[in-house]
Amino acid sequence: MNISLLENVLTLAQAAPGGQQGGLLGSPMVLPILMIVVMYFVIFRPQQKRMREHQKLISEARVGDHVIMEGGEHGIITSLKDRTAMIKIADNVKVEYERSKIAAVTKKSDVVEATAA
Repeated sequence: MNISLLENVLTLAQAAPGGQQGGLLGSPMVLPILMIVVMYFVIFRPQQKRMREHQKLISEARVGDHVIMEGGEHGIITSLKDRTAMIKIADNVKVEYERSKIAAVTKKSDVVEATAA
Protein backbone atom coordinates (compact mmCIF):
# COMPACT_ATOMS: atom_id res chain seq x y z
CA MET A 1 0.00 0.00 0.00
CA ASN A 2 2.81 2.41 0.78
CA ILE A 3 4.45 1.61 -2.54
CA SER A 4 1.35 2.62 -4.49
CA LEU A 5 1.16 5.91 -2.56
CA LEU A 6 4.81 6.59 -3.35
CA GLU A 7 4.21 5.80 -7.05
CA ASN A 8 1.26 8.22 -7.14
CA VAL A 9 3.35 11.00 -5.58
CA LEU A 10 6.18 10.40 -8.07
CA THR A 11 3.73 10.42 -10.96
CA LEU A 12 2.23 13.72 -9.82
CA ALA A 13 5.69 15.22 -9.30
CA GLN A 14 6.73 14.29 -12.84
CA ALA A 15 3.50 15.64 -14.28
CA ALA A 16 3.99 19.07 -12.67
CA PRO A 17 5.86 21.56 -14.87
CA GLY A 18 9.43 21.91 -13.63
CA GLY A 19 10.66 25.25 -12.27
CA GLN A 20 7.30 27.00 -12.41
CA GLN A 21 5.41 28.04 -9.35
CA GLY A 22 1.80 28.95 -9.70
CA GLY A 23 -0.19 31.69 -8.06
CA LEU A 24 0.64 35.02 -6.54
CA LEU A 25 2.72 33.58 -3.70
CA GLY A 26 5.15 32.10 -6.18
CA SER A 27 6.10 35.50 -7.57
CA PRO A 28 9.64 36.62 -6.71
CA MET A 29 8.35 40.14 -5.87
CA VAL A 30 6.04 39.06 -3.06
CA LEU A 31 8.69 38.76 -0.35
CA PRO A 32 10.27 42.24 -0.85
CA ILE A 33 6.85 43.89 -1.04
CA LEU A 34 5.72 42.05 2.08
CA MET A 35 8.90 43.15 3.91
CA ILE A 36 8.30 46.80 2.96
CA VAL A 37 4.70 46.66 4.21
CA VAL A 38 5.79 45.09 7.51
CA MET A 39 8.58 47.66 7.95
CA TYR A 40 6.10 50.48 7.40
CA PHE A 41 3.72 49.26 10.08
CA VAL A 42 6.43 48.21 12.56
CA ILE A 43 9.02 50.99 12.17
CA PHE A 44 7.95 54.04 10.19
CA ARG A 45 4.36 54.55 11.30
CA PRO A 46 5.05 54.42 15.07
CA GLN A 47 8.01 56.79 14.61
CA GLN A 48 5.81 59.29 12.77
CA LYS A 49 3.24 59.05 15.55
CA ARG A 50 5.90 59.77 18.21
CA MET A 51 7.14 62.76 16.19
CA ARG A 52 3.61 64.21 15.94
CA GLU A 53 3.06 63.76 19.69
CA HIS A 54 6.41 65.46 20.45
CA GLN A 55 5.58 68.40 18.16
CA LYS A 56 2.22 68.77 19.90
CA LEU A 57 3.93 68.65 23.32
CA ILE A 58 6.37 71.39 22.31
CA SER A 59 3.70 73.61 20.79
CA GLU A 60 1.48 73.36 23.89
CA ALA A 61 4.28 74.25 26.34
CA ARG A 62 3.51 77.47 28.22
CA VAL A 63 5.34 79.79 30.62
CA GLY A 64 5.15 78.35 34.12
CA ASP A 65 5.08 74.72 33.01
CA HIS A 66 7.52 72.36 34.65
CA VAL A 67 9.64 70.57 32.05
CA ILE A 68 12.17 67.80 31.80
CA MET A 69 14.82 68.30 29.15
CA GLU A 70 16.46 65.56 27.08
CA GLY A 71 19.60 65.80 29.21
CA GLY A 72 17.58 65.12 32.36
CA GLU A 73 17.48 68.68 33.70
CA HIS A 74 14.25 69.67 35.47
CA GLY A 75 13.10 73.26 35.39
CA ILE A 76 10.35 75.80 34.87
CA ILE A 77 9.75 77.67 31.62
CA THR A 78 10.22 81.39 32.22
CA SER A 79 9.94 82.62 28.62
CA LEU A 80 9.36 81.21 25.15
CA LYS A 81 10.57 82.29 21.73
CA ASP A 82 9.96 80.74 18.32
CA ARG A 83 12.77 78.18 18.58
CA THR A 84 14.05 78.52 22.14
CA ALA A 85 12.81 78.38 25.71
CA MET A 86 14.36 79.98 28.80
CA ILE A 87 14.33 77.41 31.61
CA LYS A 88 14.87 78.22 35.28
CA ILE A 89 16.77 75.26 36.72
CA ALA A 90 17.71 76.77 40.12
CA ASP A 91 17.45 80.05 42.00
CA ASN A 92 18.97 82.79 39.82
CA VAL A 93 20.00 80.21 37.19
CA LYS A 94 18.32 80.35 33.79
CA VAL A 95 19.44 78.42 30.73
CA GLU A 96 18.23 78.84 27.16
CA TYR A 97 17.42 75.57 25.34
CA GLU A 98 16.07 74.70 21.94
CA ARG A 99 12.37 73.96 22.27
CA SER A 100 12.90 70.65 20.48
CA LYS A 101 15.00 69.43 23.44
CA ILE A 102 11.99 69.40 25.77
CA ALA A 103 11.37 65.75 26.59
CA ALA A 104 8.32 66.07 28.89
CA VAL A 105 6.00 68.81 30.13
CA THR A 106 4.24 68.73 33.47
CA LYS A 107 1.66 71.44 33.92
CA LYS A 108 2.15 73.74 36.91
CA SER A 109 -1.12 72.58 38.52
CA ASP A 110 0.07 68.94 38.42
CA VAL A 111 3.22 69.78 40.37
CA VAL A 112 1.32 71.83 42.96
CA GLU A 113 -1.06 68.92 43.57
CA ALA A 114 1.85 66.51 43.97
CA THR A 115 3.64 68.72 46.53
CA ALA A 116 0.44 69.37 48.47
CA ALA A 117 -0.33 65.67 48.88
